[in-house]
Amino acid sequence: METLKVLFWILLIIIIYTYVGYGVVLYALVKIKRLFKRKTEDTFSADEWPEVTLLIPAYNESDYVSQKMKNTMQLNYPSDKLKIVWVTDGSNDGTDARLKQYDNVELYHKDERKGKINAMNRVMPFVKTPIVIFSDANTDLGKDSIIHIVNCFKNAKVGCVSGEKRIVDKTSDAAAGAGEGLYWKYESMLKKWDAELYSAVGAAGELFAIRTELYQEVEQDTLLDDFIISLRVAQQGYTIQYNPEAYAIETASANVKEELKRKVRISAGGIQSVIRLHALLNIFKYGVLSFQYISHRVLRWTVTPLSLLLLLPISAILAANIGFSSLHFYSLFFWAQLLMYVCALLGWLLENNATSVKILFVPYYFFIMNLSVVLGFFRFINNNQSVNWERAKRAH
Repeated sequence: METLKVLFWILLIIIIYTYVGYGVVLYALVKIKRLFKRKTEDTFSADEWPEVTLLIPAYNESDYVSQKMKNTMQLNYPSDKLKIVWVTDGSNDGTDARLKQYDNVELYHKDERKGKINAMNRVMPFVKTPIVIFSDANTDLGKDSIIHIVNCFKNAKVGCVSGEKRIVDKTSDAAAGAGEGLYWKYESMLKKWDAELYSAVGAAGELFAIRTELYQEVEQDTLLDDFIISLRVAQQGYTIQYNPEAYAIETASANVKEELKRKVRISAGGIQSVIRLHALLNIFKYGVLSFQYISHRVLRWTVTPLSLLLLLPISAILAANIGFSSLHFYSLFFWAQLLMYVCALLGWLLENNATSVKILFVPYYFFIMNLSVVLGFFRFINNNQSVNWERAKRAH
């Protein structure tokens, strides 16, 4: 029984640290850093702005072409310094045909579909601007996003800049929208502190940029191209900065089923990334970056979901040994876990009911997040996740 108690506390500490403790430690370290080093911002003057390429990989996105191009043309950046490049490999819904109507678009298209990263690898040698910005076809960018991104590169140590992913926030929302929106608000806060301490850990595929010269061709079966690209930039000794003023906005997944599909793929890609970026686990070589990478990413994709899975039966055994009706900590903790799972079940029952009390969906979304890691693990080891995938349906 003593062994179970030790295991219980180890698992509990891992879970608390992953979802709460790291944020607390990170904030404390940032506050300490602010005492000794004042943050300074250096920006380009208008005549110094460099040429940039906005690279938009798209597969069967004909429904979004008009809106994306309208949004792009409204971006506050000199048009003569903004190169617009689309790559539409494999699209068979007329995406490439619609883009040919625009004379300011450089279009690359092949009928064969080999996945997003293969399309990016194919086009990157043709990018000649010093900075390349990646953006999804189904997202709108904030008007000044490119300026905010480019200004971060004024610092020679910055090799990658991640924008913020924003979910359309409605007064009332169903489970997918409420859970995803709250999750990204918390994630954005952590990314901001990560970047202030040293470096963000990865970039949001909806909007991120790198120094073109730092791009390394990515393996053809890569699932999380944005994560691998950005972390490999960091491995070269540069930092990944996070600028929430540069943002991409999109609607939430249409429902939790679609969100689970998306997260299972991300989880499978996360496990693949941990293996391919194993060198970053060497804290003696990468220091603070390794600490951030392990705390913010690796734990979430590996031991923490397993810890949650084991904690319930272990706490049940400990509670049974003392008595389920006891007011002892182990008994109370067991019932608290059951209550959380009941709340998750309630979230499932109310999944498609819009509500302004979004906190009701937090346990459900948290459960879905960790379930996706377990499912993603089995998908990865069984090699069932194709690099070609269908985008999750988004809410209207």
